[in-house]
Amino acid sequence: MRERGFLEKRLAEVGDYQVRWADYDTGAPITAQMLAGKIDIGSMGDYPLLINGSRAGTGDRGTTMIAVTGWNPRGALNGVVVGADSPVSTLEDLEGKSISASVGSAGHGTLVQALDRAGIDPETAVSVENQDPGVGASALQAGSVDAVAQFVAWPGYLAWRDDARLVYDGGELEVPTLHGTVVRKEVAREEPEVVRAFLKAQLDATEYLHENPVEAAQIVADETGLPPEVVYLYNGRGGVSSFDATIKDEQVEALTQDVPFLRSIGVVERPLDVDAFVDDTALREAYGDSYDRDAASTANPAPIEGRDATCDRKVTDPATAGELWVQGEDDTRPAADPTCLVRAVAELDDGERLRAAYLPDAQTGTRWFADRMLWLRDGEELLPFATEQSRSEYAADNPGASELTWDQAVATQAGGGAS
Repeated sequence: MRERGFLEKRLAEVGDYQVRWADYDTGAPITAQMLAGKIDIGSMGDYPLLINGSRAGTGDRGTTMIAVTGWNPRGALNGVVVGADSPVSTLEDLEGKSISASVGSAGHGTLVQALDRAGIDPETAVSVENQDPGVGASALQAGSVDAVAQFVAWPGYLAWRDDARLVYDGGELEVPTLHGTVVRKEVAREEPEVVRAFLKAQLDATEYLHENPVEAAQIVADETGLPPEVVYLYNGRGGVSSFDATIKDEQVEALTQDVPFLRSIGVVERPLDVDAFVDDTALREAYGDSYDRDAASTANPAPIEGRDATCDRKVTDPATAGELWVQGEDDTRPAADPTCLVRAVAELDDGERLRAAYLPDAQTGTRWFADRMLWLRDGEELLPFATEQSRSEYAADNPGASELTWDQAVATQAGGGAS
């Protein structure tokens, strides 16, 4: 939104306004600045949103959540990674270990819930180091922590650098996670035209992202320093994050269920009425007549589409569709399923080099880098998994499946998949 100037363009339609942008690694400083009246509109993850609402309150001088920026229906915006050479292969292996997390963040919440489900006491059975994401990444490299639990895009970034590997996929929780937009009520009440302009600008940015996903990834990469391949993992077609501004019942329900949990771990001190905190009135006005229809849909509005040139068939199933990104090309190539994608990699011409490849986990659906996934061969079918836990669950139900590496998977498809 910032780099394309969408907000400035929309504000120019309603008055003479100056925009001051500010970047923060986490939601906590945004909330502090909003409480001080120095930031009017903020964007942050679900747990920081709830902390924001709790601290500001829902009264006349409080804050209100007015839109979603991006979300994942199963919780895959967060994850836990360990060092690339770590002996840890599952969440259970982290018992007694040291884990970096930003306490009160969505990544921290995912860690606590995942440990709790695994029967590991998150307060006594692990040591949580309260660190910003960048500090945690450095600590993992230095060996001073055993794992990092963070939100988008840190797990993918560390995996892409080959500094880490995903050991827990937040999608295994099957609880929606989201990032949203929050505004000070004083601003919403006294300058509604500014809020409408912001929401229209957010919708402009979402439309641009859907229509130009590779270009948008490059813009974000230029501004953040993240590799474009990592940005595209999350923001691309069929990405981990669905960019859909509408506020859905499933999201409100998840936020409501999160409040008592956040209170139980001490990061939310005052109760929060989520129904009073969430208000889509302004978004409905900015969005138009299709709001209710789109709010009722949980599908990613930017799926992978097109024709798989290798398998010569149309790409139709988001649960299996992937993409190849070849060096020197300005768009990705669609693949109908994992086997077709691996075959396409095996059949790259001598002068072609793979830049990145993306596939959904065969169990959780979480999109990940194909060459950094764990693989099984089940008959003639190749199946990718983002974590060992996911692969083990499939293998337990399908004992005939055999493990293989990415290179071995590619080798099976050389010559059209005859081996």
